[in-house]
Amino acid sequence: MKKIIIAIDGFSSTGKSTIAKQLAKHLGYVYVDTGAMYRAVALFSMENGYINKESFDTQTLINALPDIRLQFVYNEQLGFAEMFLNDKNVENDIRTLEVSQYVSRIAEISEVRAKLVEQQQKMGQERGIVMDGRDIGTVVFPDAEVKIFMNSSAETRAQRRFEELTEKGQNVTYEDVLKNVEERDYIDTHREDSPLIIADDAVEIDNSKLDKNQQFQQVLKLVQHSM
Repeated sequence: MKKIIIAIDGFSSTGKSTIAKQLAKHLGYVYVDTGAMYRAVALFSMENGYINKESFDTQTLINALPDIRLQFVYNEQLGFAEMFLNDKNVENDIRTLEVSQYVSRIAEISEVRAKLVEQQQKMGQERGIVMDGRDIGTVVFPDAEVKIFMNSSAETRAQRRFEELTEKGQNVTYEDVLKNVEERDYIDTHREDSPLIIADDAVEIDNSKLDKNQQFQQVLKLVQHSM
């Protein structure tokens, strides 16, 4: 059976990572969470004082890009690869609401996108990969055999994200999470470089009323049809 590339795009908190992990495990494919890469750059920028609520020193970040080393390291106990930034495991650090507040602004920077897209394309050279993000089917792998665009209402996505964060012990409110979701949606769809759009040949799936198994079975049928 031939190996293919599966590109999963969509708005924040639509369950892209969940379905991508399920598919990768089921197919024995490599899973790449590109959002984690942008989150890691956001964390790097925060830790070095390049970005905060008042300012964003984009040029200093651009100059520091050669100093940013990103790597996915597979964790056998978890069953998926974790994000490492300059040899440090930052998987938990990048999943906070604070990082979420800055990640879309980081992703607007063309130089950042160019650096990460180049790395992402190298990861898919051997195919047999499931990659999720915002521009996988339009920019990173426009020739992907399967392109899926995940969607659901902002309110549904905010509730899912709120529950996820509170389960991890983070002190957040639903209102703050919803505001963050809506702000990220606007930035992602209005940036000049690689805005979030649905690829012409992508299949859009609204999972507002689907459970994880229903979603998986629906996507798996699309994948099997292309293999």
